[in-house]
Amino acid sequence: MTKSEAKERIEKLKEVIAEHRYNYHVLDKATISDAALDSLKHELYKLEQEYPDLITSDSPTQRMGGKPLPKFEKITHTRPMLSMEDVFTREEFEAWVARIRKLSTYPPTHLPTYFCMPKLDGLAVSLVYKNGLLETAATRGDGKIGEDVTQNVKTVESVPLRLRPITTPNPSFHLRQGFGGQVKRTGVPEYVEVRGEVYFPVKAFEQMNKELEREGKPTFANPRNTAAGSVRQLDSSITASRGLAFVAWDLDADFGQETMEEEWVILESLGFRPAPGSKRFDSATAIEEHWKWLQEKREKLGYWVDGMVVRVNENSVYEKLGVVGKTPRGLVAWKFPAEEATTKVKEIQWTVGRTGALTPVAVVEPTWIGGTTVQHASLHNIDEIERLDVREGDTVILYKAGDIIPKIKEVIGKLRPSGTHKTKPPAECPVCGSKVERREDEVAIYCTNSRCFIQDREAILHAARAFEIDGLGPQTIASLLENGMISSPADLFLLKPDDVLGLEGFAEISANKIVEQIQTRKTISLPNFILALGIRNVGEQTTIDLANHFGTLEKVMRATLAELMGVEGIGEVVAKSVRGYFDQEHNQKLVQHFLHNGVHVLVQQYRRNETKATGKTFVITGTLESLGRDEAKEAIRRVGGKVAGSVSKKTDFVVVGENPGSKFEDAKKLGIPTLSEKEFLAKLS
Repeated sequence: MTKSEAKERIEKLKEVIAEHRYNYHVLDKATISDAALDSLKHELYKLEQEYPDLITSDSPTQRMGGKPLPKFEKITHTRPMLSMEDVFTREEFEAWVARIRKLSTYPPTHLPTYFCMPKLDGLAVSLVYKNGLLETAATRGDGKIGEDVTQNVKTVESVPLRLRPITTPNPSFHLRQGFGGQVKRTGVPEYVEVRGEVYFPVKAFEQMNKELEREGKPTFANPRNTAAGSVRQLDSSITASRGLAFVAWDLDADFGQETMEEEWVILESLGFRPAPGSKRFDSATAIEEHWKWLQEKREKLGYWVDGMVVRVNENSVYEKLGVVGKTPRGLVAWKFPAEEATTKVKEIQWTVGRTGALTPVAVVEPTWIGGTTVQHASLHNIDEIERLDVREGDTVILYKAGDIIPKIKEVIGKLRPSGTHKTKPPAECPVCGSKVERREDEVAIYCTNSRCFIQDREAILHAARAFEIDGLGPQTIASLLENGMISSPADLFLLKPDDVLGLEGFAEISANKIVEQIQTRKTISLPNFILALGIRNVGEQTTIDLANHFGTLEKVMRATLAELMGVEGIGEVVAKSVRGYFDQEHNQKLVQHFLHNGVHVLVQQYRRNETKATGKTFVITGTLESLGRDEAKEAIRRVGGKVAGSVSKKTDFVVVGENPGSKFEDAKKLGIPTLSEKEFLAKLS
């Protein structure tokens, strides 16, 4: 066979193999046996080996795992990969629909429609195609920057390496799915971005676990985490062996589409399988029926789902609704109800945090809930233990909503074994043996030893997170402390690769990488630096309030108690915590230690618009149509107002939405002015 003949044969083989891939992975229709398809791929492989210069990036042979990567490079997304707001009840969903209708400014006779998609449990990735060929694949990362996993994603058979050029709408898709709309532009644009989910099909996941069992190896419990771990393998041959799949749920390319429904038609025509079971609806009632149907069918589906995504169908309306923080207004995830299961409490342990507070945790017999094996459940504090009367040996009901840590819902008293004893708090710290105390007006119990080892470890871990140093975990920090390489968070910035090299899990490359990452985090915002100090009672919002008010670290450190109490959102308890922290000499030395080691704290630049809400204290009760609760609070703070959780004589206004609670009655009793949503928005303007 001459080279020209080989080239012609190679192109034909690629075309035929791609067609069968499309039929199987997109149309759910096997048009050739696996053995015959493997034979075609083998012929293609042999021809490419004979003429290696004829190998192209879209060849099916390039799906095979390549040479292991030393590390993942970073990719900046052309537009942020945003998160979604979660709702769990019909009331929460209807409140979202009401906000959409109000904000979309549609006339009552022409309301927006909604497109519903199953929320697959996998790893979100972005695929970028240039001139029809797959160029890059990236994980979500922090929403702005992800990891380059192109080599691994190429091994996923349901990801097309070359897009199918669109000539006419695909009529079979309309017939099977009942979708309307049409493709207004044909061909393939120069730039196409498709976003979707890499997931573990149920059969592939179960088959992998069976093989691991036969080999005597530990099995995987969570398909979502396993899918994410598979995509993030430096050795792509491991990814290729896992049997992962991909579904698309977003398209960024101009085909003249006006709705999400039309995008589904285009995605399939390009060679993708859009999320199955997706439909357009016109009413909240119809959406709820589909949500219930999907929930009933979830056990019989070939993939794991944890809810349903509802999106405004009309693209123009969706874009106009905009984004709040990292969440689009026109998109919501209606999660399935919290899953429950029963298990036994084996032991109640007490852990020590960075502030010395002891937190109880129930160790339970391994139980499968919501796609994960649970072995621990939160008990919060001794008051919660007494409320539940939970004891070691009890049979309890665990529940889990979304990704929230499992909690104990109740104790099944009739199954309590004889001889159990009430759970009492420890008299000594479980780590250092020092006495514990319960402070006045607090629920928590504290270790009295300020130099408790665990407190040091947790304080350093807390600081590392505030500085956004991702590669430092509890075990690494514990090893650094035990080996005398660090004694405070500021010591992290003095570490050398040789210091880390001897620790478990660190080779030369990883030691260099973590030290390099630490050095790149020396410049930090003022709110994050205050957060890194771990001041008691000071959370993320308080650090922002302090930074906005004082502007520099020096002014925060010198502020008097009266000045601190004059800061928006800060009361006497928090003010005393801040002043008390900076009054202690060892804390002053810690700050100087940070600065001496090269940490640069930025000056806070803060400007606000003055409105009738500036300087006023608001309490919100009930459901607002145009704003979520967090959105309303942020809007108040943005113009210099304050948000309180309860009504008092210091409250200036109570904002009353639909179905207000007791705060509305409290306002009337105290004579506090109330505002409708319209009046509230006018004060913000």
